[in-house]
Amino acid sequence: MAKKIKIIVAKPGLDGHDRGAKLLARIFAEEGMEVVYTGLRQTPEMIVAAAEQEDADVVGLSSLSGVHNYFFPKVVELLKSKGLNDVLVVGGGIIPIEDYDFLQKSGVKAIFGPGTPTMDIVSFIKSNVRAR
Repeated sequence: MAKKIKIIVAKPGLDGHDRGAKLLARIFAEEGMEVVYTGLRQTPEMIVAAAEQEDADVVGLSSLSGVHNYFFPKVVELLKSKGLNDVLVVGGGIIPIEDYDFLQKSGVKAIFGPGTPTMDIVSFIKSNVRAR
């Protein structure tokens, strides 16, 4: 039996809106992934500690408050500093298209905006997660 994909779903910063993150966590679980939802108002250090502790394959970041250009690259940087280079980092939320290039150059492998079909997100994760 193949190992389940383990995903951390996190809300960095002071963003208090997590309906979408909770919906995606449920969809990921229904698709056979093991999901850890970290809750609201997480620091990058808290998110990376959860990824390390849970031996995560994926970190999914959700931002609706405009902090993505700081928090998303910081999570990638901290993962690398812990030697967790094989953890797939994806993001979503209200993120202007003009920020996508910066985030991807910072190590976020994909950005999913509002209206992205959930199965597109699931397919991307399943196709891009690295075997560990």
